[in-house]
Amino acid sequence: MAFTPSKVHAEISETEINGDLINASSEFLRDLDFETWQLVAYKSPLFEDKLILRVIGYPGNLRIDHPTNLQVESGRKQWILSDKTLLNTELVKDERQAAAEFDLNELITNIDKNRPLRLSLSGVFSDLPVPPFVVKEWRSLI
Repeated sequence: MAFTPSKVHAEISETEINGDLINASSEFLRDLDFETWQLVAYKSPLFEDKLILRVIGYPGNLRIDHPTNLQVESGRKQWILSDKTLLNTELVKDERQAAAEFDLNELITNIDKNRPLRLSLSGVFSDLPVPPFVVKEWRSLI
């Protein structure tokens, strides 16, 4: 009996964001404390079609204070992604306050490989691993 491992495929699909259907990358990942986070990357018409990363906490009872920049590491490289949440009126009106948005454009335009990343959001999570297939998906949106 031969065993063939299933491959993990990243996909871009239409996702409703701010009331519009937009091509986006949407993945659920767990941090090192086993908390689940949804990461949604999309080109935002609110920000001149820059790539935005929306981080959503589950089960929805987590509050994220703003502005809080997102730290990203890959090996010895580090980036700080600026918090854009308060510029999105849909997120500002959301009473759950369990989502934050960050400018992903600078990171994606400065990496040339689909490398694993580690995300850190002060006071929220300290280590959220992002696998290379997700980075590849984000890079395909540019």
